This record gives sequence, C-alpha cells and structure tokens, in this order.
Amino acid sequence: MAFSFLTQELAIDLGTANTVIFLNDKIVIDEPSIVAINKNTGETIACGYQARMMHERTNPNIITVRPLKDGVIADFNAAEQMIRGFVKMINTKRSFFAPNLRMVVSIPSGSTDVEIRAVRDSSEHAGGRDVYIIYEPMASAMGIGLDVLAPSGHMIVDIGGGTTEIAVISLGGIVCKESIRVAGDVFNTEIQQYMRQQHNIKIGEITAEATKINVGAAITELENPPEPYVVKGPNLMTAHPVEVAVTSQEIALCLDKSLAKIETAILTVLEQTPPELYADIVEEGIYLTGGGALLRGLDKRLTDKINIKFQVAEDPLRAVARGTCLALKDIRKYPFLMR
Repeated sequence: MAFSFLTQELAIDLGTANTVIFLNDKIVIDEPSIVAINKNTGETIACGYQARMMHERTNPNIITVRPLKDGVIADFNAAEQMIRGFVKMINTKRSFFAPNLRMVVSIPSGSTDVEIRAVRDSSEHAGGRDVYIIYEPMASAMGIGLDVLAPSGHMIVDIGGGTTEIAVISLGGIVCKESIRVAGDVFNTEIQQYMRQQHNIKIGEITAEATKINVGAAITELENPPEPYVVKGPNLMTAHPVEVAVTSQEIALCLDKSLAKIETAILTVLEQTPPELYADIVEEGIYLTGGGALLRGLDKRLTDKINIKFQVAEDPLRAVARGTCLALKDIRKYPFLMR
C-alpha cells in the first residue's frame, strides 16, 4: 500500500467516563471523556484531564460537556471535538502530513442503528478513513484473553460508566445479551443523594467519584475494609463547611439497590442461555470487567447471590481497549467487526 507509513491505526474505547486509545500496542491516551468548549466561539479549550479540572468550576463563557451519556453519544458536536482533540494530542509531532486513520471503536451492545451511526459519523468527521465498530462485551472478552471464536460459552459482565453490559459469547458472536443503564454514573448519583439525605451535605460529581474509588464497596462485611474517607462540603441548611468521614459499609448500603438491578439483569441473561453454554459458564465462571468491577467485594456478593463463581479480570478498566486493539491487529480474522 503506497504511503502505508502515513496510515495510523487507532483502537478506541469510547467510554462514558474515560476514553482509552491504543496506538501500536501502546496506550497513548487514557483520559476522562469530557471536553471544555468556549461558549462564544464554539472552540475547544481543552479535553480529557484538563477539561475535567474545569468541570463544575467554570464561568458562564466556558461549558464542560460529557459527550457520552449512558454509553452512547448524546452530544454529537462535542463528541467529534473530543475525538479530534485526542487525535491531535497523539499527533503533535507529525505536522507535515495528516495521517490516514484506521479506527476500531467500541460501543455498547444495546446500541440502536442511530446510535451506531452517530459513533461512526463522529469518528469519520474527526479524521477516520476506515472505521470499524465492535461491541464492548466482545472487546472485553478478547481483552482478558478469552478465545471468542471457540465453540464454548464465556460470560462477561462489563460495568462501565454509563452502562452495564452482560453477554454470553460463543463462536465469535453474542448469543444473548442485556445492556442496562445502571453503572458508574448511577453509583455516583446515588452517593450524592445519600450524602444529601443522611449527612445533610452537598457534594459534586467529582467528590462522589472520589468517595466511590476510596471507600466503594458492594458488601458491608469486608475482610480488610479501607479507612473511612473524609468528604468536605457545605451543609444544606446553613451553608457552613462540614466534614464527614464515610465508611465502606455506608457506601455498600447506598449502592445496594443499583447492584440488585445488575444481579437481576445477570439472571435474565442466564435464563436465556442455551443449556450447553450454561454448563460451560458454570465450569469456567463469569468474568467482571470495567471500572465497576473494582468495587470491593462485588465478586463475592455476586458469587453468593447467583451460585456461579465470579472473578474480576486483571486490569478490568482497560479490558475493552485491549480487546479493541487485538481486533484492530487482524481485522479480517474477526467476523463480528462492523464496517
């Protein structure tokens, strides 16, 4: 292929909370999916970490936008600007030729045709010549090293920022799936509401996220619970500053309802699973990926509830991105890639 050195292959995990981009088997971007835009001119001021620093701290001339909501593109223009911004970060050195971009982008398995087209159009407008789409559960199964083309059943539960994807995979296809909009963002909202109701303190999205990372748990009885996390914010009644030490037990109780919804969705998928594949899953266990898999004690809670062994994959946060990268290496081999 002429000028093949000008073709860049990017594997993109376009997540609601974080975007991870691989180039030549290396992670080149791992940044929050957020973009800061000048309201008057429509120009992009910053994206990723820089934009996140501005989130909930802006003046009327600057808006911060999270272009993806519930795993799909909610703001087309902002999504395009964000992808463009990330591609620009990668290509700071090459200014003479703009490289041809071949992309594989991951999307939730419950995406509609309109949502798929939005991802494809955003990627093309941001400079992608060849755009392929892969479903997230398939990408995360590949990313944790499962043989997705084998005639045996694997089950993945991918708890991301916007959606929880549950899928049974066999012979390079998704046999049955469920995609529910209960995931990291919902956990953050629940923590914000809990702090408001129980402690009379108002906190923002970023503080809720930090609380979840530091003391997030799925069960109240942890073997080695983390230290309580101190949350600071204004009292709702007096607006005086308050400090509250939050424990992992509190967060486990606060997230209980949302986790119960995930359990129900897993059982729904297991009910639809053909018996032979079900037997494979019972033998192999079910894999947890995505940022939500890092909730302390989640694997134990699900194992006790469903009676099948659950295991957290290693580096669950980047499983989807790694799988997308593997698919990009050998596009002809995988029949499930959509053009």
